[in-house]
Amino acid sequence: MAGRLEGKVAMITGAASGIGLGTLELFVSEGARVIAADVQDEKGAMLERRFPDAVRYVRCDVTSEAEIVAAVALAESAFGGLDIQFNNAGISDGMGTITEVTADGWNWIFDILVRGPALGMKHAVPAMLKRGGGSIINTASIAGLQAGWGPIAYSTAKAGVVHMSRCAAAQLSPQGIRVNAICPGLIATSIFGATLGMTRDAADQMAALVAQNAQIAQPVKKPGLPQDIAQAALYLASDASAFVTGTHLVVDGGITVGSRHSWDPEAGSPFAAIFGESFMQMAAGPGQT
Repeated sequence: MAGRLEGKVAMITGAASGIGLGTLELFVSEGARVIAADVQDEKGAMLERRFPDAVRYVRCDVTSEAEIVAAVALAESAFGGLDIQFNNAGISDGMGTITEVTADGWNWIFDILVRGPALGMKHAVPAMLKRGGGSIINTASIAGLQAGWGPIAYSTAKAGVVHMSRCAAAQLSPQGIRVNAICPGLIATSIFGATLGMTRDAADQMAALVAQNAQIAQPVKKPGLPQDIAQAALYLASDASAFVTGTHLVVDGGITVGSRHSWDPEAGSPFAAIFGESFMQMAAGPGQT
């Protein structure tokens, strides 16, 4: 039985670890050939050794337009074209407030998280048009949907990714190119450690702690893993989502369904905290206390 991406060529930025790696592994298992674009050369070389017929690694800093162009060109020269682009590379700034951000730090975050995907889409389009269309997926975040899930520059940038994906979909869908975003919740990757200024190795180790403890913060009692986002990316990359464009898919274990009391019976009602238990008893009505 053919895989869901049989005959497709994909480019994944940030492909050497975390969500990118999980997606690369799934895409290959579903028949795709993949350009792994990243800045982790040693891990990229390992990927080529693991998947000698299906993966080509290219060093790609998404703040460099020339390196993005080279990655797309490799997809065409190595595998004959480009059908799927997953703009996933990312980083987070520290947990500073609006009064603590710097102009350079703000620009750095936006260069990676917004400008990078924008240029990725720009240069993917000509290659996709040669193949009759394609699917572009951008990694956003629940931090771009609600306050409190990330630093301010990161959160603002991710909100920009959601709307940029919608605008790009409006422009490109008539040409047969679909554009969607994925908004991950608490996913066990190294980005949490990176936010705290840890080394890459230490950040990778911290991902295990996130996997161990994240489920207590959300309704779904399992850790969010890169594979969960990979499955969403597979859906958006495949023909199963042929009627889906210009939207964002939230994959967060239900953490954004509402405040904690909506799903945790031990959290208590906020009305009790505001008005007191006597109010709650009156609201319950006769015989309901």
